[in-house]
Amino acid sequence: MDFIAEDDAALFDTLSSARERLLAAIGTRIVGQEQVVEQMLISLFAGGHSLFIGVPGLAKTLLVQTVADALGIEFGRVQFTPDLMPADITGTEILEEDRSSGQRAMRFLKGPVFTNLLLADEINRAPAKTQAALLQAMSEGRVTTGGETHALEAPFLVFATQNPIEQEGTYPLPEAQLDRFMFSINVGYPSEAEELAIVERTTTGSQPAVAPVLDRETLLELSALVRRLPASQDVHRYAVRLARATRPGASEVASVNEMVSWGAGPRASQFLALGARVRAALHGHEVPSIEDVRAVAHAVLDHRVVLNFAAVAAGADSATIVDAVLAEVSPS
Repeated sequence: MDFIAEDDAALFDTLSSARERLLAAIGTRIVGQEQVVEQMLISLFAGGHSLFIGVPGLAKTLLVQTVADALGIEFGRVQFTPDLMPADITGTEILEEDRSSGQRAMRFLKGPVFTNLLLADEINRAPAKTQAALLQAMSEGRVTTGGETHALEAPFLVFATQNPIEQEGTYPLPEAQLDRFMFSINVGYPSEAEELAIVERTTTGSQPAVAPVLDRETLLELSALVRRLPASQDVHRYAVRLARATRPGASEVASVNEMVSWGAGPRASQFLALGARVRAALHGHEVPSIEDVRAVAHAVLDHRVVLNFAAVAAGADSATIVDAVLAEVSPS
């Protein structure tokens, strides 16, 4: 391995083998969805939060639970509802009395956010105040309540689900919170053969148990490793060019200037480069390529491109804009 420090070589081999073991473990419960699983693993090892978008019944919750089981990390789930309060996520102060002395004191009761992998189910059903509480945890890795700040144990990842077809009683996620998600992952319907396999597997017995194939410490070591891996200047330059091309006014892509009101910020450039690096490493490649950047482009950019009114009225979507950016922006 010409590009990797000698001390990291064994750990690098562990990363590529970990992918195969995780895919095998996930495959005992989940049928198909190869691209969804790959994007999920990239965000996991990159330490990034992900937003899963798909209609109900596509096993999004089961997928996240299965990954947590396979990684051997703590898993928590919050069902978001319109009446959910910030304290329902972060925790609350309670008054506790010592029966022996009669003294009373406030004690912090931790909420479900104090976990390693938090599933925020139907995240767009919670009001802005509750989403803001989760935003602090996502951006800072800590929560503040009762005037005190409490750190979250690493790794802390939020995998959120969003139903795109049911809008009654929902609250659009603010752009600041959307920007904190490394990936937006579209979960589509299975093929006919996959759906048949799902029916046969889930109606003839109980779900198989998934034994951990990694642990928390190894996950942290591998996540740190990917940030030490080399990346070429060409890859970084292409990541920046793609992100900048989504910004109207100065873009070289005509449809961006005509249909986009707000494009991706610098965090998108960072996630494009990091995602490419992780994808390459998971496939056993020491240095990412231009193709690795392109492979993660939709997951990074789609939710960061905000269309103007004319584009929405014409039925356009952000994925079409990103397709145009990928087609027209050259790597050099």
